[in-house]
Amino acid sequence: MLRLTDFIIDCPDAMKLAAFYSEVVGLPVKEGSNEHWAGIQFGDIELAFTPVEDYRPPQWPDSEHPKQFHLDFEVDDIEAEQSRVLALGATLQRECVGPNGYGFRVYTDPVGHPFCLCRNKGVVWTDGRPVWPERDQ
Repeated sequence: MLRLTDFIIDCPDAMKLAAFYSEVVGLPVKEGSNEHWAGIQFGDIELAFTPVEDYRPPQWPDSEHPKQFHLDFEVDDIEAEQSRVLALGATLQRECVGPNGYGFRVYTDPVGHPFCLCRNKGVVWTDGRPVWPERDQ
């Protein structure tokens, strides 16, 4: 049986980047995290951060230094969440939100990894969680 347990992000400072994403997602940095491995638990999956020597950030959208991955976060209020992530140290890179308020915005975290705040049509929020519309198979 195969089970995804960790999504690990290289960075120059594990605790700093874990603290940034902890604030973004509203979950604590795991107890026992340190400068060698810091994590945030999402159910059975841990978003983890580990330092690498000579870290070179992605230069999205430059293909010479590709992004390697990105994270999408569905939000119920894209304007409020944008203000919050910018205050935490994110940088807005691209705006792709239409006049109806749906779409996404691309940001980079403090060490250059891209992530998106998304507002998808048909998603409703129940008990603080997004509920996705049924899709045709």
